[in-house]
Amino acid sequence: MIAFTFPGQGSQKPGMGAPWVDHESWELVAEASAVAGRDIGRLLLDADAEELRQTRNAQLTTFVLSLVVLDAVERIGVGPAAAAGHSLGEYSALTATGALSFEEGVRTVVARGDAMQDAAEDNPGTMAAVLGLDDDDCDVACRRADGDVWVANFNAPGQVVIAGSVDGVARASAAAKELGAKKVMPLPVGGAFHTPFMAPARDELRKAIDAVTFRSPDVPVVANIDARPHDDPAEWTTLLSAQLVSPVRWRQSVQRLADDGITKYVELGPGNVLTGTIKRIAPTAKGIAVNTPADLDALLEALSGEQPHPVNVPDGEHLYMSERMIVSPAAGVFTPAEPWAATPEGRIEVGDLLGTIGAVEIRSLFAGHLMGLIAVDGERVTVSQPIAWLRTI
Repeated sequence: MIAFTFPGQGSQKPGMGAPWVDHESWELVAEASAVAGRDIGRLLLDADAEELRQTRNAQLTTFVLSLVVLDAVERIGVGPAAAAGHSLGEYSALTATGALSFEEGVRTVVARGDAMQDAAEDNPGTMAAVLGLDDDDCDVACRRADGDVWVANFNAPGQVVIAGSVDGVARASAAAKELGAKKVMPLPVGGAFHTPFMAPARDELRKAIDAVTFRSPDVPVVANIDARPHDDPAEWTTLLSAQLVSPVRWRQSVQRLADDGITKYVELGPGNVLTGTIKRIAPTAKGIAVNTPADLDALLEALSGEQPHPVNVPDGEHLYMSERMIVSPAAGVFTPAEPWAATPEGRIEVGDLLGTIGAVEIRSLFAGHLMGLIAVDGERVTVSQPIAWLRTI
């Protein structure tokens, strides 16, 4: 039982895209740049730490690199049984599982990063990691500060992040030390994220969320807001909106995955912060971080004996000897053919175009009646993943 996990803002670092430049999956960077109207390749390769620390840059580059790594992992045939992401990483998880198309994911992340940076500039705040103090006492420290400071992230046992005004965080930090915290570390971030300080960004984010179409994810995604798996697309609009001003329940999310039988966690994107937290939350679980192409072989070795998560035909349907699958010849974003090549009766002939993956055409190798599409418009598919199925004539 494998879960894919995706990092959030703070995992970015200068030059983090360099190991992927010569990999086939790097093509996603150009696609994302076209959607965002920004040179994401330059940010991934040449931006310094200060430029990357800007919220709009940190979020967009982390999201895109996470999807590059995901694409590379899918090319070697590895898939999850569940997914989760930390803060921004939740958008990566939703895109990875097909709940959002790649373009929709990019557009929403751009809007989120811009809105959060504007909110942070209008209402400056900060964050700090409290180490060695339990969750309840961290909350008590914030209350004792009697100011604008709240718990923002429940990351792992003895690792909680607080956020708010500079003065409020300073007072809560002092209170945490009085309560027994081993250390309080200021974080180099651009605002008080996951607190009421982000309320002004919520309206702009809602507009972006309302402009996209959520689909049922291929596998359940555990949400930050309640640490529960969700596969109903209607729920994600409110979950993502609430996430902006509410604590990230990462510790509880990993515990839920563990309770549901997940034993291996594959972190996709820059850094290995999540892998470190998972070791503390679920000590018997195996965590694997993939952030360079060299990690792909290590991933296969670590997962030896595991089967990729299966792609099923529609619920209630079964394949018979007269039926055939049409599978993807490449990895990438699926776009169905318009208009459909099939006749009104649903008949297709050998060579008829069913759709494309980038510049690669998907044509039927069989003649028959099209029974249905398995891949949806905008879904990221892997090599040999079923795209459609038909009954032969």
